[in-house]
Amino acid sequence: MNAQAQKVLVADDDLSSRLVLSQALSRFGYQVRATNSASALLKWVSDGEGHLVVADMVMADDSGLDLASSIRKRRPDLPVILTSPHNTLMSAVTASESGAYDYLAKPFDLDLLEEASHNALARPLGLPKATVRAIRDEQLPMIGRSPPMQKLYRTMARLIRTDLAVLILGETGSGKALVARALHDLGRRRAGKFISVNLAGTSPAMLERELFGDGAGEAGTLVEAEGGTLYLDDLGDAPIETQTRLLSLLGRIEARPKPGAQIIASTNRDLMALIHKGLFREDLYFRLNVASLHLPPLRDRVDDIPDLVSAFLLRASREGLGDKVIDAVALAQLKSHAWPGNVRELQNLVRRLCAVYPEATITSRILSHELSALAKALPEDADQPRLSMAVAQRLAHCFDEDSNGGTQTNLYGQVMQEVEGPLLNLTLAAAQGNQVQAARMLGINRNTLRKKIEVLGVPSFRPKQPLVVAAATTSPADR
Repeated sequence: MNAQAQKVLVADDDLSSRLVLSQALSRFGYQVRATNSASALLKWVSDGEGHLVVADMVMADDSGLDLASSIRKRRPDLPVILTSPHNTLMSAVTASESGAYDYLAKPFDLDLLEEASHNALARPLGLPKATVRAIRDEQLPMIGRSPPMQKLYRTMARLIRTDLAVLILGETGSGKALVARALHDLGRRRAGKFISVNLAGTSPAMLERELFGDGAGEAGTLVEAEGGTLYLDDLGDAPIETQTRLLSLLGRIEARPKPGAQIIASTNRDLMALIHKGLFREDLYFRLNVASLHLPPLRDRVDDIPDLVSAFLLRASREGLGDKVIDAVALAQLKSHAWPGNVRELQNLVRRLCAVYPEATITSRILSHELSALAKALPEDADQPRLSMAVAQRLAHCFDEDSNGGTQTNLYGQVMQEVEGPLLNLTLAAAQGNQVQAARMLGINRNTLRKKIEVLGVPSFRPKQPLVVAAATTSPADR
């Protein structure tokens, strides 16, 4: 069936959202029928209309979740895509629980809508209903509404309905253990135990004793994990001998009577690079990487920092570390920091700010001091974007000294002059004064470079002449 013959039913009581959805789906080649009424939509569905439903989760005359359930009762094979302004993991999970094919958090890229619509119509699935533990918003295991986190939520919402082995990939401090725990707590095995085993530096003998016990009456963690989840942390740091033994043990785990244990593993290492170096077993990689989740580093989701900081401040207050707030300039500094330690680094910083400083408001002056200390603690060769951090701290001082607020002028010019001058000087030096080569290195044309040199007053570069020592005729007395 081609797209032109397929009809999409749209239900959204917000006029602007309904128009955007209708126009976009029409451009994708579908016939569209739209309504602001849940009852009208259900009538169309009962009459056999439509090949796909796109509905909002919150409507005036009905819940989108109830809609999805009602549609499934009438036409189990009709795929439903739910949209919602509530961009949390629980929104994605709840949409999945209702039997929806997919979930899109508003505002979403129309490319995602096109992809979801195509997939839903190509492979309509009657998804099984999952009973999910109710979790209040402030107790959500993960925080973030950025596009990278929305993508992660959507994948997690699919995986909680399975017992597949999952490999979680992400940098140190990005929250891999939280994701593993969330998969367990929201999944089919939440009634069982969540058992974590750290593989870093674990010998084969230690691993077997940990999993299967000592053979003298002491049960291993695998028995505890029956019907639950076995979480293998720091997979990429396991010695090669331990990897070999783990591969054998996994075979024994899979051969055990049901319900067995779901296997979730995580690593901050590039396993394919380790495989190419002969440091990681390829067969073990493919045994554990049935499904994978890639956690975005914090620098790729800086829009989540305000929500994360709010949550960490609340937790710090509950722990008795004091009630604190953070001002807008300091918050902007946090968004410009490199965060090599990711969410864990941010959480530790917030806890330290709450515990150490008596001020009720965390200002840019306080934060600049802490971020400077963090920068000094990094190795000199650490590959971090220090320039943005330095600029942010310089601007923070400017705003901090501006007691009247908003009286700073020509900040753009000041910053550009401070940055462009050294940039042009060093580039000209690297190019030995050759302006054509320097312009090429900078990615600008020569006329632009010459104008900047003139405006900024960059001194002319003269390559140093090599020192030539002429051979002298010496007399016997000089020898």
